[in-house]
Amino acid sequence: MSRGAMLVGALMLLGVATAALPGSPPAAPGSYPVALTRGSRLLVDARVNGHAVKALLDSAAEATLIDPAFAGALQLASGTTVTGQGSGDASFDAALIKGVELQVFGVTLPDQTVAVTELADVGRRLLGQPLDVILGREIFDAARLRIDIEGRRITVMPRDTVPPGIRLELTTENGVETLPVRLEGAGAQRAVFDLGNGSEVLVGSKLAARLHLLTDGRQVSSARGGGLGGETSRQLIPLHSLEVAGRTFREVPAAIDSQPSAADLNIGVSILRHFVITSDFAAHTLWLQPRP
Repeated sequence: MSRGAMLVGALMLLGVATAALPGSPPAAPGSYPVALTRGSRLLVDARVNGHAVKALLDSAAEATLIDPAFAGALQLASGTTVTGQGSGDASFDAALIKGVELQVFGVTLPDQTVAVTELADVGRRLLGQPLDVILGREIFDAARLRIDIEGRRITVMPRDTVPPGIRLELTTENGVETLPVRLEGAGAQRAVFDLGNGSEVLVGSKLAARLHLLTDGRQVSSARGGGLGGETSRQLIPLHSLEVAGRTFREVPAAIDSQPSAADLNIGVSILRHFVITSDFAAHTLWLQPRP
């Protein structure tokens, strides 16, 4: 759902940083509820310019996205139009709006740039309910977060402690954060850390071709998927093994992402729910503590 490298390029060309401003206030420790919706998406309580909203949490959205109807209710001014690429069949247009205040998990992020684009289709297909806001990486840049998907809690953590779990280095690639994983016998790979992905592991078609994943005799089926940019058809395969933070998952359902800008790998809630996660984008670090 959350891949949008073309949108990131537009943000950078306009001189807009997607990370929190260096002068942003530090996050205060606290614990907050998270709802796991239909389709294994995470909904949290947030505020945009002081207005309460249920927001879909998406660590791989390079900027917060707001539906035009909600933006109109907030009387947000029109902005520069750019083109984004999500995980659906088509690109999408978005209007960049500066000077927006975001609040979530007790953290206030002033003077942010958000993208206004249609979210009604995503809400209807993936959540079965209206969707006003997709909260992007701004909060991950601003705070160290302990994310317990199965426990339905997110906690803002102090940065002067060492979290439990396996420590992994994050690398920024095309505006999103990637972590190291091992795929079958192919050795180390980088995978997008995507809490906005509530469906299968995604495998880029270029990596699938290099590893002969569609021609080595494993079963291939098809399913509908895709987020922003509309619905799309994908080939489904089982990954015989996927190792994340020392834990090996067997016969993992995976979908082939044929978009030209697709990352080699993208792991979402289907894998990440097996860990208690501590993320610190500012330190380019992730800790994954396996659940019992």
